[in-house]
Amino acid sequence: MLIHQINVKGKVIDGETRCEHYHGESDRIAIKFKCCNTYYPCIHCHNEAVDHQVERWGKHERQQQVVLCGSCGTELTIEEYMQANDQCPSCKASFNPGCHLHHHLYFVMDTD
Repeated sequence: MLIHQINVKGKVIDGETRCEHYHGESDRIAIKFKCCNTYYPCIHCHNEAVDHQVERWGKHERQQQVVLCGSCGTELTIEEYMQANDQCPSCKASFNPGCHLHHHLYFVMDTD
C-alpha cells in the first residue's frame, strides 16, 4: 500500500500504516527493515511476507531514516523516533507508547 508515496508492505489495513496485528488509534508507524530495505507496519507483517531473518539496525545507525509516521508521512531517524515522547515531532500525532517494548526487535539496544 502506498502511504504518502512510500510503499508499505504487509497486512496494512488503512492509510496510517495500521495492520491486522496492531490497529489501535495510536498504531501509526511503519519501520524500514534493514534486511530488505522495505517498510512494514510490524515484525509480524515482515515475517509473514518474507523468508529471511530480521536484521536489526545497529547503534551506530541511529541517524538512518527508518521510521515512517503514518499520519503525515515524515520519515524519522531512529534517534528522532526514540526521543519523540510517543508523538510525531512533525505533526504531533500520537504513537503507541507500548512500542517501546518492541524496540529490541528492530534496533540493537544498549542492553544487547
